[in-house]
Amino acid sequence: MELFLNVDWPTFLLAMLLIELTPGPNMGWLTLLSARHGARVGLTAVLGIALGLAVQVLVAATGLSAVMAGYPILYETLRWGGVLFMIWLAWQAFAENGSATPATGLQEKGFRRGFIANLLNPKALVFYAVVIGQFTDPTLGSIWWQILTLGALHIGIATLVHLALVFMGTRIGDGIETWRTSFTARVFFSVSLFAVAIWIAISTS
Repeated sequence: MELFLNVDWPTFLLAMLLIELTPGPNMGWLTLLSARHGARVGLTAVLGIALGLAVQVLVAATGLSAVMAGYPILYETLRWGGVLFMIWLAWQAFAENGSATPATGLQEKGFRRGFIANLLNPKALVFYAVVIGQFTDPTLGSIWWQILTLGALHIGIATLVHLALVFMGTRIGDGIETWRTSFTARVFFSVSLFAVAIWIAISTS
């Protein structure tokens, strides 16, 4: 309960939402998959993505918990790591032009591709370690429990966004693809993510 009273919820929720709404290859893949193969295949992909992320959360929670127990100064390192990671995501959002969309392999089962892609994605592990991890506080108790809790909240937000993409993809797949690669969308999310990075640096100091 103490964790829920001490987390900077506005910053945390805004960061999670912006990250999930930021145009990227996975957004394009999920949208195109749903547009071409229907909502059923898209929903299985969402389930696979969620399970893959859940494994990453478990790995980050157990590993990071053990390290932070022996090196309290790691919190400060992770704080700045989280800021830099958000800035990198801001650049990625601006650089996204659709060329990296995994158009091949759309015939694969949605669940398998979604699960494996997120299970083997090192960026997801870094995200849970340096972004989610810097919202934790060693004085509030078990780090692993805090990461599991915050990680589960992120997965919940991600799943809601992914579900919306599936249902929109079955109707306006081409429209979403055009929007996510537009200059306006790229600039908006890039600037927003950079602003969140600066806010995280200030609010967690």
